[in-house]
Amino acid sequence: MPQNFKRMDMSIILILLALMAFSLFSIYSVTAGRPKVGHYAERMAVYYAVGFVAFLIFSLVSYKLLIKYALYIYLFGLALLVMVLFIGNEYYGARGWMTLPGGLSLQPAELFKLFLIIFISYLLQRKRKHKLSLWRDVVPLGLVTFVPWLLVMAQNDLGNALSYMVILAGLLWVGNMKYAHSLITLVVIFVAVFSGIQAYIHYHDKAVKLISEDLGKKHWIARFDPWLVPELASRDVSWQTYNANLAIGSGGIEGKGYMKGTSIQSERVPLAYADSIFVQIAEEYGFIGSSVLLLLYFILIHRMILIAADCKGRAGPYLITGIIAMFVYQIFVNVGAFIGLMPLTGITLPFISFGGTSLLINMISVGIAMSIRIHGQEEEEPFTLSEKPVEVSWVGKALQRIRNGFIRN
Repeated sequence: MPQNFKRMDMSIILILLALMAFSLFSIYSVTAGRPKVGHYAERMAVYYAVGFVAFLIFSLVSYKLLIKYALYIYLFGLALLVMVLFIGNEYYGARGWMTLPGGLSLQPAELFKLFLIIFISYLLQRKRKHKLSLWRDVVPLGLVTFVPWLLVMAQNDLGNALSYMVILAGLLWVGNMKYAHSLITLVVIFVAVFSGIQAYIHYHDKAVKLISEDLGKKHWIARFDPWLVPELASRDVSWQTYNANLAIGSGGIEGKGYMKGTSIQSERVPLAYADSIFVQIAEEYGFIGSSVLLLLYFILIHRMILIAADCKGRAGPYLITGIIAMFVYQIFVNVGAFIGLMPLTGITLPFISFGGTSLLINMISVGIAMSIRIHGQEEEEPFTLSEKPVEVSWVGKALQRIRNGFIRN
């Protein structure tokens, strides 16, 4: 056990402590003196205490146990996603929170991101670095991701649903997917996204009718309009993004000073302690403070990449790749939403935004990366390139048989 402590990456621990300081000071600035949320900084400190305990536990326990029980973890996550549809509570248009004993709440969609990373990593490591077959591997992995994606979309949680696709894309990229398949997929995604954006802009009225009336996703309009057609967005819909942009721009290089942000302190930016906390950082700490925060993220991700490169096991690099994809997506979407690059999706800023579930998942994720550093130096059984690849799942075998039947006919 003492040897395991010596193998821990102290730079990662220091980064987590710095992120904790960012979070607690920022949340206190936003919530101090406000009756309903005035205690959120103290609650976040408690969440961080629990998070560091979870980080330590998952660091010292071998990550290979997670891989061993990956299927059961995945099925447990699916059960939670189904349960929340029936017994979940609705907040801000999304039905995705479960109430736990003691007044605590759990968001299964957040938790499932980590479950999905573990399960896909388990499936990919069975391939032993062989090229991924489209029908035997890529399509089954897509189905494994598509099922929880549907369940989360049924909760009206677009942000977390999209994160599943980003995790899948990142893991397929490092999972030895064929270049031709990768290129085709990228082209299809680019054309689909570009066409969708252009169609929404040029056929706005029809798109609004389709999304709000036919699909029943009226709240999506409030996210897409300020991003794509701000001139058509109503004042109520564009209120958050307009004031966020104003606050970020007014912060300048050095910021207005701690607890001196006019837009933040006057509560013109909703949820400034949660999804919109980057606005507080930009207005009160300025460009310098925002850059320091992004630099901390960069160093954290860089340290995890180094751990993946040094890992001698097959599953470790996949786990870290999935975790990095999850972090990069959350950071880009959250920050991008307030500088006009992305629509508002309700994604939290990792380690900074108020929230127990998201913080716990992030701390556990970094703990798994630390476990890979500690336990990932053991050599696994050798294999040869001529070894027959293992299909990702029985689904892949069934799809291959169907495909062969079409070819013969």
